Amino acid sequence: MRKILILALFLLFPSSGFSQGLENYLILNDIGEYKYRPKRTTEIYGNSGILISTGHFDRDHDDITYRTRYVHPVTILGVGVEVTQHAGADSDRWLLHELERDFRTYYGLPDDSFVARQIENDTVIGLSVAGWTYRWASGNKIIQIQYHDSQMTKPEPLEIVKAYLAKHPSTLSPMTSADLRATDNKTRWIKDEMERRLWLCEKWFLHLQMGKAEQQETLQSAVKNMFIFLDYREKYYGVKARDEKQLLDNYLINNDGTSIKAKLTEYKTWWKVNKTKSINLP
Repeated sequence: MRKILILALFLLFPSSGFSQGLENYLILNDIGEYKYRPKRTTEIYGNSGILISTGHFDRDHDDITYRTRYVHPVTILGVGVEVTQHAGADSDRWLLHELERDFRTYYGLPDDSFVARQIENDTVIGLSVAGWTYRWASGNKIIQIQYHDSQMTKPEPLEIVKAYLAKHPSTLSPMTSADLRATDNKTRWIKDEMERRLWLCEKWFLHLQMGKAEQQETLQSAVKNMFIFLDYREKYYGVKARDEKQLLDNYLINNDGTSIKAKLTEYKTWWKVNKTKSINLP
């Protein structure tokens, strides 16, 4: 409902003070040779933007996402821009971690096309698959610029990237693509993901206790995050996951929140003992 309301307000009152707030996040004019396309492409959503797919917890706060598009009239290259203002809530502790989630495999290893780049002295991470996806953080804001080019023959829209870096300077620490693949970096990201999945379970149960989440949704979300934790534990610590996942499945089928929560306590205890130990990287 909030997503629809925000978008409707912008469409009904495009010149209002509400739409003027867009200027804090988006560039509402042409950028170099790229033409700004506001009609039907400039949108505002009450959600966490590109971090939704990571499981980013937003039940206790409101994030706002701004989207627009630019088109090059000669190459007909369309470039999408998305800026999300995160609310500074507890879940923002994971922003930099979640920023990389889509650029890594299920088990947290860097995708072959995942790179770190320096553009205008700012650090940007990117993925080069049938085009480019550029991402960075600017404080509590997350910026993504993306275009598709299956043949990878069209010039990169670096003037748009540079313009948005000038508006929202990257606060990512300097890094290289080699840094992303260093053993220490891979180990840290994997362990942080295991920690985050248990943290997400805790957040869901807390909101259930506060009456701010439904039991079925909470149990489904908790089991989903526990499954990922168990998969990582099996791959990197050698602890078999199958029996544990079957138990959790049965608890979920029977709506047994007490047993699921007990399993979370068990996993947290195991993690406290083992998280500083070395892991088996491929």
